[in-house]
Amino acid sequence: MAIHKILFASLLICSLIQSSHGAEKVRLFKDLDKGALDVTTKPSREGPGVVLDAGKDTLNITWKLSAIGSKREAEFKIIKVKLCYAPPSQVDRPWRKTKDELFKDKTCPHKIIAKPYDKTPQSTVWTLERDIPTGTYFVRAYAVDAIGHEVAYGQSTDDAKTTNLFSVQAISGRHTSLDIASICFSVFSVVALVVFFINEKRKAKIEQSK
Repeated sequence: MAIHKILFASLLICSLIQSSHGAEKVRLFKDLDKGALDVTTKPSREGPGVVLDAGKDTLNITWKLSAIGSKREAEFKIIKVKLCYAPPSQVDRPWRKTKDELFKDKTCPHKIIAKPYDKTPQSTVWTLERDIPTGTYFVRAYAVDAIGHEVAYGQSTDDAKTTNLFSVQAISGRHTSLDIASICFSVFSVVALVVFFINEKRKAKIEQSK
């Protein structure tokens, strides 16, 4: 009997959780006010084939209300700027996959800055963080309302996410001091091996002379 009561209580709790989730409308990326913000990104190094170094190079990012404006501007409270994966860096990587449901979307996991909304143009210079993975990126800015929900956005690339992209090379994890120590250890090992063989040959000659 006690087991039945526990099972019934568990089912009741699960149903209440599901109903509470269902009561809140799922927020979709397609419902956001597209192009409400103009976002531009200027890397510290540009040119064909240039790859930026994580932990070293910078992005000069600017954003402002676009010329078309937004019917939801009155709701803008915070602007959240994020670094986002471009399609080439999402292939075969489900943990970076784009989803229309905002709570499932993994396109823009890297936070750059969050600032109160201001109608005047804003900018920041951001150093690529050391833990940024190797990949191709763009920048997106979300306008967030008073309860933390995204209501509009703008990005530094086109809708297909093919223009104004930039590449980043992750830090390999190797340091110059480690490389030097590794080389010194290798040289020492070779020298020790040579000395060992010379001593062995000398001992052999002494034994033969006896």
